[in-house]
Amino acid sequence: MTDIDEAPVLESGPVSKHAQLRSILAELVESSLAPHAAIPPERKLMTRYGVSRSTVREAIRQLVEEGVLYRVQGKGTFVAGERVQSDLHLASFTEDMRRRGLVPATIVRSARLVEAPLAVRAALGLKADALVLEIERLRLADGVPMALERGYYPAELLPELGEKDLTRSLYATFATEYGLRIDNAEQAVWAEAADPKLADTLGIVAGAPLIVFRRTSSAGSAYLEHVTSWYRGDRYQIHMTLNLQHQP
Repeated sequence: MTDIDEAPVLESGPVSKHAQLRSILAELVESSLAPHAAIPPERKLMTRYGVSRSTVREAIRQLVEEGVLYRVQGKGTFVAGERVQSDLHLASFTEDMRRRGLVPATIVRSARLVEAPLAVRAALGLKADALVLEIERLRLADGVPMALERGYYPAELLPELGEKDLTRSLYATFATEYGLRIDNAEQAVWAEAADPKLADTLGIVAGAPLIVFRRTSSAGSAYLEHVTSWYRGDRYQIHMTLNLQHQP
């Protein structure tokens, strides 16, 4: 099948129409559409198959949950590519994506000087009245939203950081502008479901799986970063090599 105009007509029967439409769209993705190509718009699917908008949306919702499709707010629904695989290592998002042949991009959503929250003070070893730059950035790979990150950076160690180019690798900025090279980090990883606001930002449905990283990074003895990153579970996976350590 190469076009929905050649697709079979939906039939009444024991198999619901949204299930039939889901199968048709899955076959279209498999046979004709390249990764990140747009699927036909909802209205065209409604007209072609004589079904309601709710039927079309339910079929698409199922494919989004299965990781076959993804949504970009205000633009449409697209075919998901293969997940980006990442080994657990100390690198910036920019470096991580470039190593995999993808083009990284960053949209700075906000950057503001705030009094460090308690958890941030504890992570970075700051005093009660310390100021940090809170930066929220949307990270993209080949133009597709990959992750949202919210980081905190000590103003005393990184003065005027907010005036730098925050779309580039912050690790590179630390090294070139401040002479501070990140060489150590502690990181926790867990899974959670996307809330409606985060789902809207990442172009996914509410409840979709996310991989969450929380990292505290340092240059020598100086703590420079406490950042949480929410990665799309349909676009990102982690690779680990495990070895059994034999005792002598």
